[in-house]
Amino acid sequence: MIPVTRQADAADLAGAAAAIRQADAADLVAAAEVARAALTLDGGEGAALVERLARPPAGRRWTALVMDGGVVMASVSAKDPAVGHLDLLAVHPDARGRGHGRALVGAAEEWLRSAGARQARFAGNPPCYAWPGIDVRYTAAACLAERLGYERYHVAWNMTADLGPDLSVEEEPARLAEAGVSVHAAGADRERVAAFVREHWNENWAWEAAGAAGLHYAERDGRILGFAAWGARPAWFGPMGTAPEARGLGVGGVLLRRCLAEMRAAGQSSAQIGWVGPLRFYSRAVGARAERVFWLYRRDLA
Repeated sequence: MIPVTRQADAADLAGAAAAIRQADAADLVAAAEVARAALTLDGGEGAALVERLARPPAGRRWTALVMDGGVVMASVSAKDPAVGHLDLLAVHPDARGRGHGRALVGAAEEWLRSAGARQARFAGNPPCYAWPGIDVRYTAAACLAERLGYERYHVAWNMTADLGPDLSVEEEPARLAEAGVSVHAAGADRERVAAFVREHWNENWAWEAAGAAGLHYAERDGRILGFAAWGARPAWFGPMGTAPEARGLGVGGVLLRRCLAEMRAAGQSSAQIGWVGPLRFYSRAVGARAERVFWLYRRDLA
């Protein structure tokens, strides 16, 4: 996301394009600091996002292209190799207005073409992504996308949950126990939980669950009934899911609160519930509010 202070001229653009290179390990360290400085709406998560995107699932093709003061990360998944994703774009505040953002997008598009993509998207590439799309508050980034011919095709949103002292995790597990349901934090059995997620949902969620900072699950008679994770995408909650046979027991709410309490213990004062579907569930369970909105953009690559 790149606030722009002035329109770059042709000389700026040519110079910026010539300075772009494939990132090596040292470049990625510098890029993490660029992202930390540039992504002012992400609470200091910029460096963690660069590091996360540089460790994608097996089978994903990805690149990081850098220049002094700028970075773009792009990827193509094995599931849909015709679609390329612009996963992260950041320009240091001291380097804005020189055409860096436009040049980096152009370089990423060239890489995507070489990888076989026929369309580029400013949209998250699950399960390893930074955002669903462009946060509307990074208005300059949306303006850049539209100036480069990208069309807005979808809207996604996050909800925010405050992690205050009234976040109870004690009463409902006791109620579940009366129904024969126990809740646990995954440890050595994490792969067992990931296998449950893979069976009931998909490989993307299983990958996120396996690598999440925190993973909780509920079971009855040795059979897993539901799960919830946090920190798969740094500092965000999700994914979570409950098997059909357990719906109505309150399993989801208990697992959600256990995760949020753990996030609070890790030092967070609020939690982003990412790429939300069921607004009503999160609103009722923990008073979450719809707050962060993302525009998803795409354009065909000639």
